[in-house]
Amino acid sequence: MSTDKKADVKLGIIGFGAMGKGHATKIKDGAITNGLISAVCDTDEKALATAKEILGDTAQYFSTPHDLFESNSVDAVIISTPHYDHPPLAIEAFSYDLNVLIEKPAGVYGKHVVEMNEVAAKSDKVFGIMLNQRFRPEYQKIKELIENEELGKITRVSWIISDWYRTQAYYEQSDWRATWEGEGGGVLINQCPHNLDLFQWFFGLPTKVRAFCKFGQYHDIEVEDDVTAYMEFENGATGMFVTTTGDYPGTNRLEITGDKGKLIFENRKISFSRTTKPVSEFTKTTKVAWSTPEVWQIDIPYSGPNKEHMGVIQNFINAIQNGEKLLGPGEEGIRSLELGNSFLLSEWTNDFVEFPLDRDLYLEKLNEKIEESRAKKK
Repeated sequence: MSTDKKADVKLGIIGFGAMGKGHATKIKDGAITNGLISAVCDTDEKALATAKEILGDTAQYFSTPHDLFESNSVDAVIISTPHYDHPPLAIEAFSYDLNVLIEKPAGVYGKHVVEMNEVAAKSDKVFGIMLNQRFRPEYQKIKELIENEELGKITRVSWIISDWYRTQAYYEQSDWRATWEGEGGGVLINQCPHNLDLFQWFFGLPTKVRAFCKFGQYHDIEVEDDVTAYMEFENGATGMFVTTTGDYPGTNRLEITGDKGKLIFENRKISFSRTTKPVSEFTKTTKVAWSTPEVWQIDIPYSGPNKEHMGVIQNFINAIQNGEKLLGPGEEGIRSLELGNSFLLSEWTNDFVEFPLDRDLYLEKLNEKIEESRAKKK
């Protein structure tokens, strides 16, 4: 029997800010197998100096992505730059026959991301996105319950996710942050892509959206820091999504109502109020005017490691080495992006927005905001 071991996947990190530094530190400390960091790129000399302190002479260092791509020193890149740069850097990486893992969000607007997805589809390379919340066991359990129809037909969903509190000092860390030109949005493009991805992963995309966004409601910023959105789905279900970076203490509460009861996820606990009969059946057949279905109160157990970011990177490496299926395919990043885009477009047009999203109109409105942006983009 052969004992040949495949060579480690050589990773290059483009963008050595908070995320790039975090990934590098954990990978260096052995958080993944069959992968190593062989190159780092950042346009900031201080960031490169920090990378050298962490990785030493085990990696090469570059001040431009082009130089990294030309070096032939990596098999794959992790792109952890500001949002607008994700699609163009991914497209260039594919042209060098590299595998690509991008941070969330996939980009800032749909037309740019579609271009990236088309290039990825024409390559034979692995394309992933950092949808790390899909690797949390509690969300995998909720996904399983929905797919196994334990709740029956879903009729109503509500997610209040207001525990993304941020200070003014947070927004002042970088000139590009919380500006239309530099970041492309606020809570919907920075904090909530995780929740927006899970929302569409569980329930799919809505057919219609009406949202209300407030810009600089709690902070001295030009982008949205408070959002309340109403949604309608193809099966007749309705949904609510509420988020902000201004509430403290905040709430993280997901409610899913179905024909067989209600699931509540809060404080990392999954509670299921299960009806012994489908509600639709009981409503039509009971002869007692003021009766209600019998309900069983169930605490749903779940287990497994909370792999998050390192789970995504390990899955990415495994996909490169042996074809393991990605839990977060890069092509799916457009779904959560455009869900968030639809909320902004609804506010900007003061109207309902339907899917598929009008990408040209969204880009037109975004460009209007960029023209007025106060970003000092470098």
